[in-house]
Amino acid sequence: MGSEEFGAHIQIEPQASFVNGVYSSVDEAAARGLDRLRSQDGIISTCKLGCYHCCRYHILTNIAEAHTLAQYIKREFSVDQINDLRIRTQQWHEWDNSRPDRYLSANIKQQTDLSNYDHCCPLLVNGACSAYPVRPIVCRTHFVCSNPLSCSAASDPESTEEARVVLKSIVAATSVFSKALKDHIENAGLDFSRSIMLLPHWLAIKMDWDFALS
Repeated sequence: MGSEEFGAHIQIEPQASFVNGVYSSVDEAAARGLDRLRSQDGIISTCKLGCYHCCRYHILTNIAEAHTLAQYIKREFSVDQINDLRIRTQQWHEWDNSRPDRYLSANIKQQTDLSNYDHCCPLLVNGACSAYPVRPIVCRTHFVCSNPLSCSAASDPESTEEARVVLKSIVAATSVFSKALKDHIENAGLDFSRSIMLLPHWLAIKMDWDFALS
């Protein structure tokens, strides 16, 4: 069953439309900011397709972005793609729970071999984001001008690479749209700060998977 047939009945909701509008504004502002850095300061982002060291970070997202992401997945992914995503997301949860400062049940330790697990975002497939059109703002605004390998230093304490050089001006240039999303959530009666969680946790909740946080 293809994605068109599987998700054809799922319409884009008003909240998702709002979030997608915010994303478009963020992308436009980021593009202008990158052009300005290139033309005025000679600074060029080294981020490109196939570089996904930042996908190993703990990616935070909020309830509106998470809902938009889940709706996109249900609408655009095939049954097999969703099943594969579920497996990757559960592996991420088990990896996260297996860290020294987290509790993990003996059953999971016995059943799951995470020795070769690469703890990337579950949405990463073949070096690219499988839900790129609805990736969170934190992903849309993260750009560096350093060697891409330097990004590994942020998630690998044993890395010998120099620290990454983040283009913070891009985040600043898009902050007004991030605030619009925050206001949207709070206008709905929710506490924005309490709506923020790691993307794989929100993903499991919004997809109603049985390993989601309660």
